[in-house]
Amino acid sequence: MTTESFIKGLIIGGIAGLAAAILYAPRSGREIRKQISDSTEEILSKAKMQYEDTRKKITQIAEDKKESYREKKERLKKALDAGVDVYKHGNTEMHQS
Repeated sequence: MTTESFIKGLIIGGIAGLAAAILYAPRSGREIRKQISDSTEEILSKAKMQYEDTRKKITQIAEDKKESYREKKERLKKALDAGVDVYKHGNTEMHQS
């Protein structure tokens, strides 16, 4: 599930719940408007928190992948350098014999 689809689902679900509450709640207009305002703020707050949590997780995953890439690149470079050294020394020893 992507962050974008989660946030869309959260907002759509919140709106649907809000609409149902408005339609079935025996309250005055003022009370309904207050409830709408409170619900909207709560939904937006939850969406912002989820967005930030997901952004942090994605950032951490990206950093971990970068570090893993750097480590693998360094190991490959060392292995190639070692292979080149063996090849050079092997060729030198063969020619000296």
